[in-house]
Amino acid sequence: MAQLTLIRHGETAWSRALRHTGRTDVPLTETGEEQARAAGRLVAGERFGHVFVSPLRRARATAELAGLSDAVAEPDLMEWDYGGYEGLTTSRIRETRPDWSLWRDGVVPGDAEHPGEQLEAVGARADRVLARVRPLLAGDEDVALVAHGHVLRVLTARWLELPPADGRLFWLATAGVCVLGFEREQPVVRGWNQRGA
Repeated sequence: MAQLTLIRHGETAWSRALRHTGRTDVPLTETGEEQARAAGRLVAGERFGHVFVSPLRRARATAELAGLSDAVAEPDLMEWDYGGYEGLTTSRIRETRPDWSLWRDGVVPGDAEHPGEQLEAVGARADRVLARVRPLLAGDEDVALVAHGHVLRVLTARWLELPPADGRLFWLATAGVCVLGFEREQPVVRGWNQRGA
C-alpha cells in the first residue's frame, strides 16, 4: 500500500537554540545541511509520486539537499504561527507564564508578520493537506511532505484521527524522517523519527 513520508527540515540556528521558529524565514546551518543530505540517504530508494514542501527556505533547502528537487510548494505546510512568542524559547515564555504549554495554552498575538495562530487553525491546515494527499495514496502513489516539527506533529495526530493537541505526543527531531501508512484500512505510524548517518 502507498505510504506518506514526513521529513522535518534540518537544523537552523533558532532550532539549535530551542527558539520557536514559525514564519521567520531562517536558513539551515551547516549541520542542518548535512542532516538534510542524511535524510535524503534514508529515502533514496523511494519512488514518490508527489512531493510537497513548505514554502519557507529551511524546508525547501532540506528537500533539495535530500534529492527531492521536484517538490511543489504547499502553503498549508508552513509552521505554526507563534505570534508574540516567535523567536522565544519555552523557558523565556515561562518567566511570565510558569506553566505555559503550546499545546494547551496556544500563543499570544504578535506583529503584522506574526499575528499568531491557534491550534485549531493548524489542525485545519493539516486536514487540508491530508485531503489533498489521500486521493494520491489511494491511487497507490507514495507521497512525501517536507515541513516543520509542530505542523508535522499535528498532521500525524490528524492522520491517526486524533485531536490536533495529541501532536504533543510525537516528538520530532530536526531532519527526522517518519512514515505514515495503513494496516489494512487503519491509518498507522509505520516508522518514526528515523535519522540518517
